[in-house]
Amino acid sequence: MQPNQTIRALLCFLLLSMLAGCVVYEPVPVQSGPPRFDRAWDAAAGAMHDQGMQVSVQDRSAGIIRGTRGGVGAEASVRTLADGRVEVRFHSSDSGLAHRISESYERRMGR
Repeated sequence: MQPNQTIRALLCFLLLSMLAGCVVYEPVPVQSGPPRFDRAWDAAAGAMHDQGMQVSVQDRSAGIIRGTRGGVGAEASVRTLADGRVEVRFHSSDSGLAHRISESYERRMGR
């Protein structure tokens, strides 16, 4: 074996032995705070209370919160989308009330 071949073989051996010692760990998912749906649900219910709503229905499995204030009804719908995001919508015959509930929700979510 020539000196160049010996050096190449030694370098290849060293490189392969270094690669064999490398370990790659999978990242561990870390969840900070409550799950998205729970956080959004709590914020939506809290926002309705913030605006003086008398909540009459809280059906978590259906994602519906209903309430009234001064004879005016409002509804919040909370659902998880296919991509994992959570969608929250507020509906009321009084658009101003729905807007105020939405603003309270945004504050509770820290936005």
